[in-house]
Amino acid sequence: MAADTAAADASVPLFPLNTVLFPGGLLTLKVFEARYLDMVSDCLRGGTPFGVVALTKGHEVRQAGHTEQFEAVGCLAEVLECDSPTANILHLRCRGSRRFRREGAPQQAADGLWRSAIVPLAEEATVAPAPEHAGTVAALSRAIDALAGQGAAPFLPPTRLDDAAWVANRWCELLPIPPAARQSLMELDDPLARLELVRRFLLQHQVIDA
Repeated sequence: MAADTAAADASVPLFPLNTVLFPGGLLTLKVFEARYLDMVSDCLRGGTPFGVVALTKGHEVRQAGHTEQFEAVGCLAEVLECDSPTANILHLRCRGSRRFRREGAPQQAADGLWRSAIVPLAEEATVAPAPEHAGTVAALSRAIDALAGQGAAPFLPPTRLDDAAWVANRWCELLPIPPAARQSLMELDDPLARLELVRRFLLQHQVIDA
């Protein structure tokens, strides 16, 4: 797994969730815990992201006697929109940006907020899908049109069907695969390898033809 040669960044706040965030992905959140309300306020004030990490043990909402455990590799989330329909509740729309690896043991504050130093992973290369991925790309285009016809918009614009990483990431968000498999796909540095694994899944489940 490639990482930048720069030293680990100063600690960033972490948001352990029952989901895997991919670069370019849309993340909607309803925030009401004090630790995350304060975190979002700090991020908005400083224009800084927070880190999304997938839970491996524990709960999204803090529970007495339970400690969260989460993956070492996550994705930074940038807050695009923030709305507060009622007091002490925030509705967020966020975009996944850079993948990262936690550096060292994460630290938990008294209010329950986790922080960790991180090492940014290599930016995903912009490469065109291979010829054998044409059916995978076409199937995603049809899925996007079908979802739009139902009034659903699960992806942030622009649509980038000529980018292997974008196509693979959006499929990974749509497919009914176990969280551990989704995490492994997110950690892959080669977007064409990720897209090839998606293609094989679609073939196996007869979503596309060989």
